[in-house]
Amino acid sequence: MSKDVAVADLDEAAARAELTRLAREIGRANAAYHGADAPEISDADYDALKRRNAEIEARFPHLKRTDSPSDQVGVAPAEGFEKVRHDVPMLSLGNAFTDEDVVDFMRGVRKFLGLAEDAPLDVTAEPKIDGLSLSLRYEGGRLVRAATRGDGTEGENVTANARTIADIPHALTGPAPEVLEVRGEVYMAHDDFAALNARQAAAGERTFANPRNAAAGSLRQLDPAVTAARPLRFFAYAWGAHSEPVAETQSGALARLAQLGFRVNPLTKTCPTTDDMLAHYRAIEAQRATLPYDIDGVVYKVDDLGLQRRLGYRSTTPRWAIAHKFPAQLAWTRLEAIDIQVGRTGALSPVARLHPVTVGGVVVSNATLHNEDYIAGRDASGNPIRGGKDIRVGDWVQVYRAGDVIPKVADVDLSKRPADAVPYVFPTACPECGSYAIREPGDAVRRCTGGLVCPAQAVEKLKHFVSRAAFDIDGLGAKIVEELYQDGWVREPADIFALEARYGPGNLTQLKNREGWGEKSAAKLFAAIDERRTIPLARLIFALGIRHVGEVVAATIARHYGTWEAFLAAMDAAEVGQGAAWEDLLNTDGVGAVIARALVTTVHQEAERASIDRLAAQLREIVPPQAQASDSPVAGKTVVFTGTLEKMTRAEAKARAEALGAKVAGSVSAKTDLVVAGPGAGSKAAKAAELGIETIDEDAWLALIGAA
Repeated sequence: MSKDVAVADLDEAAARAELTRLAREIGRANAAYHGADAPEISDADYDALKRRNAEIEARFPHLKRTDSPSDQVGVAPAEGFEKVRHDVPMLSLGNAFTDEDVVDFMRGVRKFLGLAEDAPLDVTAEPKIDGLSLSLRYEGGRLVRAATRGDGTEGENVTANARTIADIPHALTGPAPEVLEVRGEVYMAHDDFAALNARQAAAGERTFANPRNAAAGSLRQLDPAVTAARPLRFFAYAWGAHSEPVAETQSGALARLAQLGFRVNPLTKTCPTTDDMLAHYRAIEAQRATLPYDIDGVVYKVDDLGLQRRLGYRSTTPRWAIAHKFPAQLAWTRLEAIDIQVGRTGALSPVARLHPVTVGGVVVSNATLHNEDYIAGRDASGNPIRGGKDIRVGDWVQVYRAGDVIPKVADVDLSKRPADAVPYVFPTACPECGSYAIREPGDAVRRCTGGLVCPAQAVEKLKHFVSRAAFDIDGLGAKIVEELYQDGWVREPADIFALEARYGPGNLTQLKNREGWGEKSAAKLFAAIDERRTIPLARLIFALGIRHVGEVVAATIARHYGTWEAFLAAMDAAEVGQGAAWEDLLNTDGVGAVIARALVTTVHQEAERASIDRLAAQLREIVPPQAQASDSPVAGKTVVFTGTLEKMTRAEAKARAEALGAKVAGSVSAKTDLVVAGPGAGSKAAKAAELGIETIDEDAWLALIGAA
């Protein structure tokens, strides 16, 4: 048995099997601990499993699983919880790590709103609680539903558990909107955490690692009685769906939530200047060690809710808020190896394999090394970084971790460098398929040229295809995709939709007899796959995994072309650098030459196009994007802004137009419906006149959209 064999004596096949076994055993232990609150093994046994897993990954880094226990804390959502779709997405916050980041944030807010540097702009600053986000929906003043954040769009229904938390009112006090969704953070105070661990230890049960894990595990118990026995607390700080305005300012809304019976953080302060924001950040940081709960930074929010609405949102974060994280935590350890991982776009990413070290309460054994320039001690322009010190295997390196970001290697202690340490030579061939790995001019990354021939790229593309923002097939995660690829069952996306025909009715035995599968689980997977035969156009474009095409660009492309057929026809007609179809693609606001070239090149590649066509043939319906405001006078129209806008910035005008269902283009063409021209409009206004396109000024635009 491989579990009895020393790591040094394992061959690759035995190591892969052992990693599978360890993932299963550690996963079962995590589920028992975090999910059922019933530990099955001792701390020592658990730690031994984790250590063995880490040792095998260090020796065989290319075998590291996507669901590696080394990268996991806690457990996935329990099957017993009903899923809840949030009426208003629970978005994450952008991060600031330095004072300059905060200054840039405020500069960006003022620029978007067109505010002068000396114009009043109040901002609230409040501690960022290190807990678990929770949404509470009240109807008629009574709590009707509680849900975790989940993926921001869909969370878990934990209503019964939330009702056991004393800080969460079952009924609101005083007049309240008919519908009000209150959001905040569930946490555990230090004293309560210590008392809980003492009780756990006295009962011979496993203790918790930190208050956040204890709070998260306690809230997600299938038995509300277990949650009730845990000392959970709640701070309210925001709201989601509501039938009437809560207040006119962020600070006013917090005061209103307090009146309705919620606890709000007493350290929240309204700051009129950036200097005041940073001063309050320092004041909170100075109290951090003495606060009765864990915090990991300070959150800044524009106070005026009208300005918040104008600023709006990016794809995943609001423009009106940012989290200022506390300084990165540091540790020194030995660099034991440098491994290369190959991503879905062929990027060769160096990973530092470290002697495990605790950084900020988390055991770190891997860290990013960015790219070959970073290892060599220079930036992309050839200028020295770290004083020009390169990074070598055997070095004593400084590791830092800020918030939840990936650990990074920051510095090298040359005084401890081994005499036999040699400069690291970055590979010029792909470690997975042997193809040339080239670095194009201007690119900081070296990439494998193997394409679909490269198994690493193929697997990563498949993982991307089933990821949450793409096809998001329930039950078909990265781990299953990896196994199906290794066994030859799935080589490209279309194969996923052919699984039932190949291994379903009549052939079901082949799937249900796989380890970890049964007839019921196989049938559920086939049903989940079939459900995704209907897919929104933006998700499909994103799922293709085209370089430079993220969620935002995919949505932009989907809105521009409207249908899958129109998108493909346009890509087929486009020639890089020339022609009407190419110009139309470049005319799409937010699409530059780099993105356009990636789109056109991908569709024109014979093997890629054949794979895309096979996928499309398996789909039932590709749903066109819906205009966000179909009753708007500009919904579905293509609008170009030119010249100087005096009553709103260009960025705000674009955001407002898109929110009303319009398409915003960067240049005028025959497809343009409307040009909004301010003072200084030049060639675009002239071309609009030449083409007979309607042109209006800013006042007429504001009147048209009802904002005058």
